[in-house]
Amino acid sequence: MLTTTSRLMAVWLLMAAGIACRDAGPAETSTPAPTDGPTLIQPGAPGEPNREVTVAEATDLSKVGVTEADVKFMQGMIGHHQQAIEMAALLPSRTSREDMKLLAKRIEVSQVDEIQMMQTWLRAHGQTLPDPHAHHQHGATLMPGMLTMEEMARLEAATGVAFDRLFLEGMIKHHGGAITMVRELFATPGAGQDGDIFAFASDVEADQQMEIDRMGGLLRELQK
Repeated sequence: MLTTTSRLMAVWLLMAAGIACRDAGPAETSTPAPTDGPTLIQPGAPGEPNREVTVAEATDLSKVGVTEADVKFMQGMIGHHQQAIEMAALLPSRTSREDMKLLAKRIEVSQVDEIQMMQTWLRAHGQTLPDPHAHHQHGATLMPGMLTMEEMARLEAATGVAFDRLFLEGMIKHHGGAITMVRELFATPGAGQDGDIFAFASDVEADQQMEIDRMGGLLRELQK
């Protein structure tokens, strides 16, 4: 049992605590400092590392506009794809290899679809549609990797194994040029940030590199 002294001491402590609470007044509720939110990951350009961005930065990125470099990339890639279609169209009548004919069909289907996508994108952004066949004009500026008129003439004149070799060498060069265009786009400050542009350019690099590897294997078979 508590002694009288102990009971008095307990009462005194309770009174002191009450006084202290009255003097302190109502407890203040601290408001946490605003933050930019959780950290998100922004995919890097092909060959580049990803980076962390805040929600605020991600919101800003979503408002990134289309740049002149984006437009020129899409316009230039249309003519680039068109020449690949023209090269592939030569294969059925000039090669006896079924794997080469299959390669031509794959190139034709993918390039036709992508040209339509690029034309749709340019229209949606109020941009001029280029003539896909402008590279046939004398003195036309060729995109990286594109074959000259003389190189195309040699390809058209060849048949059999000679054609297969020239085609593979020419298309490897052609695909390499497309990869160069993608890397130049991503190296341009502010370019390649539009969602559609980023996805398309990334796919171009991945797909073209995969086909370069496949064609390199076919070329090595011909050289045995």
